[in-house]
Amino acid sequence: MTSRPNAALGLPASVLRSVRRLTQRRGRDVAGLFLAEGRQAVREALAVGSLVQEVIVDDPDKHADLLDGVDVPVWRATDHQMRTLSDTVTPQGIVAVCRQLSFDWQDVSGARLLVICAQVRDPGNAGTVIRCADAFGADGVVLTTGSVEIYNPKTVRSTVGSLFHLPILTGVPLHDAVAKVKAMGMTVLAADGDGDPLDLKAAAGELSGPVAWIMGNEAWGLPEEDRELADEVVAVPMWGGAESLNLSSAAAVCLYATASAQRRSSAG
Repeated sequence: MTSRPNAALGLPASVLRSVRRLTQRRGRDVAGLFLAEGRQAVREALAVGSLVQEVIVDDPDKHADLLDGVDVPVWRATDHQMRTLSDTVTPQGIVAVCRQLSFDWQDVSGARLLVICAQVRDPGNAGTVIRCADAFGADGVVLTTGSVEIYNPKTVRSTVGSLFHLPILTGVPLHDAVAKVKAMGMTVLAADGDGDPLDLKAAAGELSGPVAWIMGNEAWGLPEEDRELADEVVAVPMWGGAESLNLSSAAAVCLYATASAQRRSSAG
């Protein structure tokens, strides 16, 4: 079944009501579904088999390259209907209803690079860290208890499709996450401004083994008791006038440095 016959049909009121419930966390939790908005997110979601349940578009012709051969219902929405499904000022015109993903520690067994987000509550930061983890080849991301919901629309949007590329474990207490990765043979590094310089650790070859990074909350960083869970505390050195880096920028630097060291070690 191709998408065009479905796309020619207007969005039924009953479907609209069901999909609108997914804009709220309670609705997502009850249905086990979430929304992926935008061409890139929908493209990546469609690449995962049996993940997308239905697609809603404002103009089927504009998105014909994505919809060609899609074998799920495709509905055409009015501009007003599309705005009720988006939390952005300017909706991108395409939304996929997706089945929630489920991962456990078995999905990251043998990992060489992981990110543990400790009570990261800003959806944009969490999404960007996931995108960075994907970009630098990390094997997975852990969002600890107290972190933002992974299916928050802003989190999903901020991953720009990376949500569908790697395992993401959620709702894990930090202490349990650290115990798990240490049992896997990983060195646990906590990113904090008072730690040892990252560049010196990289130069000394100390980032080439399996590493799990702990990234702290945007506002208060990592409390002392959380830093003590790590094998070492590491800081991103700054030589300019900025007081600090934000969470996602620090994560990008740490992940890049570690992935680079691991690739050099493997190549050697």
